[in-house]
Amino acid sequence: EFIPASKHTRHSQTWGDDNGFSHIRATFMGPGICVPLSDGELVLGTWQQIILIDHDNRPRSREVFVQVMGE
Repeated sequence: EFIPASKHTRHSQTWGDDNGFSHIRATFMGPGICVPLSDGELVLGTWQQIILIDHDNRPRSREVFVQVMGE
């Protein structure tokens, strides 16, 4: 496993929430993406799709922000 949940991190030691691995994983993925639109449709390759991955180990509500720019 690239960044195992069992890895002890300074974040987990400081905050006691045992989710330091979540922050490390999220750093490698980045906070967002830009996808072009054409005629109101997403321009994606044949095998491309948009997915949401939540690395945290605690269930919670999340909000997804979508911003459309252009004419």
